[in-house]
Amino acid sequence: MLHHLSFAVTDLERSAAFYDAVLGALGYGRVWEDETFVGYGTEAGKDVFALKLRPGNVSLPGDGFHVAFAAPSREAVDKFYEAALAHGGRDNGGAGMHPEYGPGYCAAFVMDPDGYRIEAVVAKA
Repeated sequence: MLHHLSFAVTDLERSAAFYDAVLGALGYGRVWEDETFVGYGTEAGKDVFALKLRPGNVSLPGDGFHVAFAAPSREAVDKFYEAALAHGGRDNGGAGMHPEYGPGYCAAFVMDPDGYRIEAVVAKA
């Protein structure tokens, strides 16, 4: 359904280091970049998630908004969580099984350095 999604960030270098680590844990990487933009995905030139530099001009979405990244395994969810905390992210619900969202739902919930709510999830029924 979605073609791509982008976040405005106040410090591109800091945010790119964070997303390099957390998305790298899930098998994604940088596929496009310039001085004000970093795009992530799995195929060169085809970003599906992007960071756009907007120093001093970031307005975060309110409660109820978050982005969930697909993880290939429970181990990747744990690596995502650990990488987030090691690179300036904050816990926003922990990592592990979340049966309240369905059987086999394993996820990690964090906030990135700008305060965006993100999640890594693998759900196996």
